Amino acid sequence: MAILSELREAVDAFAARSALDVERDELLAAVRVLSGDDLIDIAARAYAVIHTAQCVATVAAAVIAERSTREQGHGGLAAVKGHKTARDLVQAISGGTKADAARTVRLGESLLDGEPAGDAGVGARPAVVTPWHDPLRRAMLSGGLTAAQHDGIYRGLGEPPAAESSAVDSVLLREAWTLAATQLIAEAAHLSVEELARRARQVRDALDPAGLEERFARRYEARSFVRWTDAEGGRHARIDFDDDGGELIEAIIAAALRPRRGGPRFVAEDERRAADDLVADPRTNDQLTYDLMMGVLRAGALADAADVFGARQPGVRMVVVKDAVGPRDPFGRLIAAGNVEDGGNAIPGSMIERAICESGTVQITVDSCGNPLDVGREQRLFTPRQRIALAARDGGCRWPGCDVPASYCEAHHCDEWSADHGRTDIDRGILLCRHHHMMLHNNGWRIAREGKGEFMLHPPGSGAAGLESRVMASRSAVRWAWDPPPKRASWRERPAA
Repeated sequence: MAILSELREAVDAFAARSALDVERDELLAAVRVLSGDDLIDIAARAYAVIHTAQCVATVAAAVIAERSTREQGHGGLAAVKGHKTARDLVQAISGGTKADAARTVRLGESLLDGEPAGDAGVGARPAVVTPWHDPLRRAMLSGGLTAAQHDGIYRGLGEPPAAESSAVDSVLLREAWTLAATQLIAEAAHLSVEELARRARQVRDALDPAGLEERFARRYEARSFVRWTDAEGGRHARIDFDDDGGELIEAIIAAALRPRRGGPRFVAEDERRAADDLVADPRTNDQLTYDLMMGVLRAGALADAADVFGARQPGVRMVVVKDAVGPRDPFGRLIAAGNVEDGGNAIPGSMIERAICESGTVQITVDSCGNPLDVGREQRLFTPRQRIALAARDGGCRWPGCDVPASYCEAHHCDEWSADHGRTDIDRGILLCRHHHMMLHNNGWRIAREGKGEFMLHPPGSGAAGLESRVMASRSAVRWAWDPPPKRASWRERPAA
């Protein structure tokens, strides 16, 4: 459908809503009387208009940037209109922030044609290399991706690393990034923009473990702890974490505040009272975090960890695919990419080796669908080892749109233990956060799985309130190990130098 026809169709859908044909200052009152389904419908139609118009605005920004390059100098479009850069011109047109204008221009520039591929000869039109992100461009222009989704994938994947040996390597690297972009487009419907961008970074780090080590080293060099005192005598600090320290801090805070932040209900009886007391504590989460960190600093290395953290002590669990471990670089560092269990942030080989040396490993063998061995009905609850496996396979709560990490989740039996004689097997279990687990049991939702197929979320009743059954996609950062993109089982392998 032509872009203007699509925009006109979306606007015409609003025109059919006579209840909204009011003055601006009467709009809020008109919307408040709508039913829930009508409210959701008009919101969806509004965003359809926004996404279509955003596509037009992004393409316009692309051409503005193309006509405002530094080489064009004072004759460029932005300069002619009295602006220094294309971003400044777009900001003046949109009335938005510099950050919004910069994102629109950056996104627009990614839609432009590729660079000329060398000298094509006198009088000949230069050949154009199809950029690796061409699937993103086509998906956005066809309406398959929003501008925000495109930007999340594009920035998360970044540019392929420089080829190390020949032009052939460049072609293969670009192909790997193209396949990754295509796979992420397919996942976009099941993920929030934030989760999609994080997933793109995880894929990038799996494809480029050597680059992961370099990025890790840059963040390590940039670590800092800056303190200052304001005019009133108040003391402040800003911390720039390296990867290792950042994950440790997150683990410490999660271990202490997990019950307050929506952690799992199924804890040992001796922990339940402490969890209830924490939930009822009148301090804010920020105040609790501050008091916790002061306690950690005071305790130092001399105190028993249980004195500070109680029974649930902190730790950072890493997930590494065993056969994805690569060779070593000239400095002797392992070229590999692992992932933190909660959130899936990538970790380089040097960090993996240090963790193995300090803590050891737990090995899990999975089938082609990522499922470990069964334990049947001998026990009602999933074992700690099974929960590790669920975390590696699911990556957190699998309810569509939820981003709660694995350590905050509860293991749900798809087949009810009593009613369906369910088995405590990994392939019949799935991670859900406390909120969605309770909603599932209390509101009539149902999760089903045929054999080793996808987990499917079914709404209450039969399509109640217009809801449809949805796939519950894995959020695991290592899902590629058992679910690679089609027709390219070795897509993750970097070409040999």
